[in-house]
Amino acid sequence: MYEQHFGFNRTPFARDLPPDKLFVTPGFEELLARLKYAAERKMFALVTGEVGAGKSTAIRALIARLNPTRYRVLYVSDSALTPRNFYWLILHQLNFKPHFYRSDAKRQLQQAVEELENNQSKTPVVIIDEAHLLGMEMLEEIRFLLNFQVDSYSPLSLVLVGQPELRRILQLQVYEAIAQRINVRFHLPAFELAESIDYIRHHLRVAGVQASLFTEEAMSLIHEFTGGLARKINNVCTACLLSAFLQRKNLVDDHMVKLVIENEFAA
Repeated sequence: MYEQHFGFNRTPFARDLPPDKLFVTPGFEELLARLKYAAERKMFALVTGEVGAGKSTAIRALIARLNPTRYRVLYVSDSALTPRNFYWLILHQLNFKPHFYRSDAKRQLQQAVEELENNQSKTPVVIIDEAHLLGMEMLEEIRFLLNFQVDSYSPLSLVLVGQPELRRILQLQVYEAIAQRINVRFHLPAFELAESIDYIRHHLRVAGVQASLFTEEAMSLIHEFTGGLARKINNVCTACLLSAFLQRKNLVDDHMVKLVIENEFAA
């Protein structure tokens, strides 16, 4: 709608950026390095971050970096995930018809994972998103899932991704056995002010515009309001560009940002 007005060749601040065009901060790069390390060594990893901090984007970037001839990524995101549903979802991704009973499906998955490793020389990387919503039954099942060959060996890498409360949940005594098995931990921080500004400019450049369409004051205000969370920055910047387009303006200043925030994002 406003793309032609500003000279964009693609919509900025969209979720569909290809992995090689993503904005990468030192924290983002460190997270990817840790996750790749966990995948290579078949480890159990825990990733946390605030809503909109870029966790799902990081997972997408990780998948793009993992060689498909060496790794098989299995992704699960279900707010009401149960052990039975977990096995069914994973087995379907592996092109198996799951057995009806949970215990049978679990053995079936163990056999499928071992077949991947032994016959295809691939490491399964199981990613469970929104893991802060997992119930006790599913968290306990994760502990058993890692107990290949009586806890002496794991043929897969497991990654739990969730909001910060996931860390607090796993600190509870009842989950001590799970917490002790975590090999890699990382909390993805929100952007600092300079990173938010670079992030906005990066998205404009990727969309084909070199000139800054936001004043320094406008970008500082956006950072302050969003707390440096990428998804919120995307939403505010998109709303600002649309407002500028409707007013036939070519620059977003702090006054426009204030009006957009008050009119569209005020609680």
